[in-house]
Amino acid sequence: MYLIGIDIGSTSTKVAVFNKNDQKFTELFLRPTGFSGVKIADEIYEILKEKNYSPSFITATGYGRVSVKYANFTTTEILCHALGANFLFPKDCTVIDVGGQDTKAIKIVVNRPEDFIMNDKCSAGTGKFIEVMANRLGLDINELYATAKKNLNIKLSSTCTVFAESEIISLMANGVDKTQIAYGIIDSSAQKVASLTKRLESEIYFLSGGLSRVSLFKNLLANHLQREVFTDENAIFCGAMGASLIGLKKEKS
Repeated sequence: MYLIGIDIGSTSTKVAVFNKNDQKFTELFLRPTGFSGVKIADEIYEILKEKNYSPSFITATGYGRVSVKYANFTTTEILCHALGANFLFPKDCTVIDVGGQDTKAIKIVVNRPEDFIMNDKCSAGTGKFIEVMANRLGLDINELYATAKKNLNIKLSSTCTVFAESEIISLMANGVDKTQIAYGIIDSSAQKVASLTKRLESEIYFLSGGLSRVSLFKNLLANHLQREVFTDENAIFCGAMGASLIGLKKEKS
């Protein structure tokens, strides 16, 4: 019996497959979400069939969870990210997930989410902020991370994406190297995330989601929080992993 978690985010869709018999995750994979939640949900269904992961209990989460018509259960990503992060990092901490459309901070105490805060009203401090700024530089996101070079004199002071974009245009007009502007963009994003997260202050933090794979962002976030930030090679799958673990609890109930 496989317990499957599907996390449909605005940028990517993550899938976690938990083997009930072995009590471990047997597979983790992701696909670009694209323009249609329904289309990617159908694509995932075909992949699961090809891999013979059925009959299974399927839990869907993320902003596109309603598109997973074949799911046995759907739930919000707050609990899923908390459970997934706690599986990878079983310590009291505040989990930080920087998504494409929102940023979440979830405080975990004794293996359970105690409180959370979410920024979903403004793109500043989200993946969308970084994407928009990268596009303004003529770079994709991976190029932005790879080319960023430190220059402490380059600071983006605006807390609004629109105004920050204007700052970038001004810097480019003044001949500032785009690699230095790239560093300023990542640092600005990390500062905004830290500002939100400090409202759920902890001694240690755990970074989940796609930015967990960007060491520069993780290090800058730690600098702004003035605390140690941990992560895991599979932290991008926290939402999907938590969803599959919820399936395990649902099946037992």
